[in-house]
Amino acid sequence: MKERKIVVASSGASGVNLGIKILELLPQEIEKHFIMTQHAEVVLDKELHITIHENENIASSIASGSFGVDAMIIAPCSMNTLAKIACGIADNLVTRCASVMIKERKQLILAPREMPFSAIALENMHKLSMLGVIIAPPVMAYYSKQQTLDDMENFIIGKWFDLLGIENSLYKRWE
Repeated sequence: MKERKIVVASSGASGVNLGIKILELLPQEIEKHFIMTQHAEVVLDKELHITIHENENIASSIASGSFGVDAMIIAPCSMNTLAKIACGIADNLVTRCASVMIKERKQLILAPREMPFSAIALENMHKLSMLGVIIAPPVMAYYSKQQTLDDMENFIIGKWFDLLGIENSLYKRWE
C-alpha cells in the first residue's frame, strides 16, 4: 500500500496551534509536509518529524502535481488565503499547493477562522465548494461534551481527520 502524503498549512496568526496539533496527531505512517505563512521554528522539524517548506519557495516539491500529494488541509485559513485560492492566485507555496490540489482533483480542506463571514468570503467559499473544496471551519459540537480546550481541539481535528479518511478516536461520537 502506498504511503499517503498530506500537506498541512497554516495561514494567519490566530489558531496556528491547530495546524501544529494536526501534525502531532497524524498517524506515523503518513508522510507529513508543513507550510506556515510565517517563518517556521527549526524545532518543529526536529520534534514533529515533518518536512517544513518555506512559503516563499514556490519551486518546492509539493508545488508540483507529479509529487503526488494525496490531500491538503489549511488550518487555520485566513480570508486572504481563501480569496487568493478562489481567484486562482498562486503567489506563495500555500496558494500554489492549493491550486495544484484543485487542478489534480485532490482533497483540499479549508478551515476559515474569521467570523462573521462577509458576503465576499461566503461567495469565495461557495465558489470553492462548487469546485470540490471542503470548507470546514473549526466549529465544535456539544454532543461530545468537551470539558477542556484540548477536548474541543481534539473534536475539531477528529472531524477533519474523518474528512481525510484517517481513523481516530479523538472525540466522543454521536450515539
